[in-house]
Amino acid sequence: MMTIELIQDEIIDEFSMFDDWMQKYEYMIDLGKSLPLISENNKLEDRLITGCQSKVWLDAELIDGRINYTADSDAIITKGIIAILLRVFSNQTPNDILNSNTNFIDKIGLKEHLSPTRANGLVSMIKQLKIYALAFQTQINK
Repeated sequence: MMTIELIQDEIIDEFSMFDDWMQKYEYMIDLGKSLPLISENNKLEDRLITGCQSKVWLDAELIDGRINYTADSDAIITKGIIAILLRVFSNQTPNDILNSNTNFIDKIGLKEHLSPTRANGLVSMIKQLKIYALAFQTQINK
């Protein structure tokens, strides 16, 4: 099982292969196409991430002590962003997720190449991923 840090390093390496941000956006769009989609039954209001310009649904379940996230978005760039985040955080323990950083976002230059509303949405996505981790961590510790 790869650690969050190793996955982030992989993503940094992948993004460094591209010369400009148009290529990076295209790569993110491709990543979004491979996103494990949330079940249509879970595309509910309570699964929507608040603070995002576009609609982003996120669901999570704890399986054998690790969180499996699924998501979808109605915007292709946003779908790519959540795909990157799910790649980093899915299949990790709640504790590892809660104790991780997201420095890779700055290292690949993502936040600075997003509009202010998309950057706020990115922060909201990370916050919601960690809220799920906190809820599962609390459940484990009972």
